[in-house]
Amino acid sequence: MAINKVWIEDGCILCNLSVDTCAAVFDIPQGSDTAIVKPGVDFAQHDKAIRDAAEGCPVEVIKFEEG
Repeated sequence: MAINKVWIEDGCILCNLSVDTCAAVFDIPQGSDTAIVKPGVDFAQHDKAIRDAAEGCPVEVIKFEEG
């Protein structure tokens, strides 16, 4: 199934793994205390990188939903 929703739960430690793994989907805005999911991204185009980011997250706050 394709990923249709991605989000970051509370607890992000700003380790940069999400951005390093998939900068097309994730960002850490200057001054922010958490990573964000960029709006308007076609998650299907970045499926593997999103999964890799979620699996590698040291605090397990990168989540996604398939549908």
